Amino acid sequence: MPGLPNGVQRDYPLARLTTIRTGGVAEFFARPGTLEELERLLVWAGAQGLEVGVVGSGSNLLVADLGVRGLVLKLDKELSTIELDGTRIRCGGGARLPTVSARAAQAGLTGIEFGVSIPGTVGGAVRMNANAYGGELARVLEWVDVARAEGTERKTPDQLGFAYRRSSLGPGEVVARASFALTEAASDEVKATLADMRARRKAAQPSGIKTFGSTFKYPDDPRARGRTAGQLLDAAGCRGLRIGGAGFSAKHANFIENHGDATTADVVAVMVEGRRKVLESFGVELEPEVQVLGPVELHADWSRG
Repeated sequence: MPGLPNGVQRDYPLARLTTIRTGGVAEFFARPGTLEELERLLVWAGAQGLEVGVVGSGSNLLVADLGVRGLVLKLDKELSTIELDGTRIRCGGGARLPTVSARAAQAGLTGIEFGVSIPGTVGGAVRMNANAYGGELARVLEWVDVARAEGTERKTPDQLGFAYRRSSLGPGEVVARASFALTEAASDEVKATLADMRARRKAAQPSGIKTFGSTFKYPDDPRARGRTAGQLLDAAGCRGLRIGGAGFSAKHANFIENHGDATTADVVAVMVEGRRKVLESFGVELEPEVQVLGPVELHADWSRG
């Protein structure tokens, strides 16, 4: 391949960009800081026939041990800013959602408090239609600018195919910017809500260790009888279960921890075993919530259940 565009690196280690700290290298990696730079990189990748992936906070991401072919992007600078405009907050796709929630609280704006409990970026939250503690991103999202090799298009929530923890955004589509329409409220009250949500998260979920967010989605199967994935995994005896260097957390059974030397293959093996145990115990097929980069065969492994 001829000379690389400015800022593009070869064989970049991706594990350091994920909270679980597993996985191999990106064939090509870049940190675009402006929309123009992002568009140029997408055009270059398209011309070279390269697949494009995006790393946000890496909090719900598994990277293949064999690495990732193509171009991996992490939005930076102008594409991670947060700006207030009346009751609206406009931010880059690389902005961290907890920071957006905190800025809203400081400004006396309500509607996006739930974001303080989602350790991801705005772009990742849009892609996953993130929600927590009764809040849902689609309710306050006004528009997003979606960048592709063909150009950037502004879309409204009804054009994003939102469903539970998913959207219609596909490969090569990058959320460059987003706008949230919020409501005025007493700043002290919004800050108190954020403090309560932080405390509830800290009490219920592991922190300060190598892990990622919820492993499996909330099951809609009636056989779950209203129980969460974590409750089903716990009841099936998965709390603390370990394979290799990975294991379900002793604090919350729907969180997987890296105990120091885990590989992505170890994490997948733990997921497969947890899914098998729940299926065997309750007849409920858990669906993974984690995102993947590279050849991580989650669904192919489910047949082992």
